[in-house]
Amino acid sequence: MEEMAGAESGLSVNNSVSSSGSSIYKNYPLIAALVAFAIAQFIKFFTSWYKERRWDLKQLIGSGGMPSSHSATVMALSMAIGFQEGFGGPLFATALILACVVMYDATGVRLQAGRQAEVLNQIVYELPAEHPLAESRPLRELLGHTPPQVIAGSLLGIVTAVIGHFITMTNNQS
Repeated sequence: MEEMAGAESGLSVNNSVSSSGSSIYKNYPLIAALVAFAIAQFIKFFTSWYKERRWDLKQLIGSGGMPSSHSATVMALSMAIGFQEGFGGPLFATALILACVVMYDATGVRLQAGRQAEVLNQIVYELPAEHPLAESRPLRELLGHTPPQVIAGSLLGIVTAVIGHFITMTNNQS
């Protein structure tokens, strides 16, 4: 009898594993986060063209700029979890705290690291040609975000999650 119960529980685990592989495409929080990230990166791509009048493909995958794709991603994720699991649960609380840490880091540590890179690049640029560091590759300067970039990214994430929630509700009613 115990062997039969074990076989049945093993069967249900295998069925849930195989069905979970296809359900990743129905994972609303994951899709909302990825869509928000993609939209933010495309906006940065076009914003960069508008400002510099040249296409910069690095903007499609790079960090920094307007809006913050990190903020858009984590806010879309946390809001989608809130819509799906409830805003009073521990899963939403965890996602929201994660979002706050990511956004704080973007405007704090990463922004300051980018500003330091600017100063260091200027110092290296002004070195005499015979200095050993004069030929060093410049540091990446666009690492973090200003508060308006983070706010814009988080609003984009919220809007993406809300639209995704309405789409999900509409599809579930059909």
